[in-house]
Amino acid sequence: MAMKVAKRGNIPPFIVMDVMRAANEREAAGGDVLHLEVGQPGTGAPAAVLEAVRAALSADRMGYTDAFGLPALRAGIAAHYADRYGVAVDPGRVVVCTGSSGAFVLAFLAAFEAGDRVALASPGYPAYRNILRALDVEAIEVPVGPETNFQPTPGLLEKIEGRLDGLIVASPSNPTGTMIGRDGLKAIVDYCAGRGVRLISDEIYHGITYGEPAETALAFSGQAVVVNSFSKYYSMTGWRLGWMVVPGELLRPVECLAQNLFISPPTVSQYAALAALGCRAELDGHVARYASNRELLLRELPKAGFARMASADGAFYLYADVAHLTNDSSAFCARMLAETGVAATPGIDFDPDRGNRYVRFSFAGRTEDMAEAARRLIAWRT
Repeated sequence: MAMKVAKRGNIPPFIVMDVMRAANEREAAGGDVLHLEVGQPGTGAPAAVLEAVRAALSADRMGYTDAFGLPALRAGIAAHYADRYGVAVDPGRVVVCTGSSGAFVLAFLAAFEAGDRVALASPGYPAYRNILRALDVEAIEVPVGPETNFQPTPGLLEKIEGRLDGLIVASPSNPTGTMIGRDGLKAIVDYCAGRGVRLISDEIYHGITYGEPAETALAFSGQAVVVNSFSKYYSMTGWRLGWMVVPGELLRPVECLAQNLFISPPTVSQYAALAALGCRAELDGHVARYASNRELLLRELPKAGFARMASADGAFYLYADVAHLTNDSSAFCARMLAETGVAATPGIDFDPDRGNRYVRFSFAGRTEDMAEAARRLIAWRT
């Protein structure tokens, strides 16, 4: 007799991971690959992080910490907000999590009931809608484009029919790299506050910007849930550590969920993160490299036919309109990998309705790889 399989797992895959697997299979078979598909820094953790971890491994048995993390790390994260944004944050509101992925699971479970309706920009990070779907929360796609810098606005939100229980924003955004300016973010915060809409602000690409610095939603509201991570700016993807700042009414629900789902965040990664908070000089050097990569690709990719791109104000992505080249971005990316060795992510991962005509390039890797990828793509398209 066949056993039941829960419908929660019946969600779309995270396509970028499938692309990365295909790229790795090509490498394993002896082919070369230039990895522009995955949003992962090409550098490892800062040197001081590795030293701190070696010391911690010698001195600590690496047992469980509190469910919300090491008190020293929570205090360090709170100090980060005062230092970088001039915003006072109570360390008691800081929740250290198993990556930003764990933060989203905890935030969505604590803030939304099954059947609630949560808006998010499309294109946007696919895990938002897929996690919501697994939790029986309805994801309301808000189509955005160049006219709003690929970001939601109160005007677009007003067009949504029916009630709205939550809104997820990301600035800088994945996959577009676009940002919401200070006035625009305040307008969104005010819109949500006036209508009882729970705002989730994804700020994991803060620190990686190419003009104006990113603004935190905490500058305007104590009711927003802010999510950040040590993966991107801090160059620590595999350490699986992130954090949230949550309003008081969600603290105990989040704590109970965290205790039962995760026990505590990884202890060794928390010691690593404590050291990472003091490595801004080295990390800003990585951002300078991303800026060079961005400039190179913005100059060279139009020569290969990739001329229409989102503004890429931050993060390390270029989101290119390829409608003049294909109506099937998945097949296009597969052919590009097979014929050039350049791996990129089809836009269908980020926008189920219009992503068939977009491709995302990540420029988080080595500058030499960016230059070689551009050379190959120009040769491929000419």
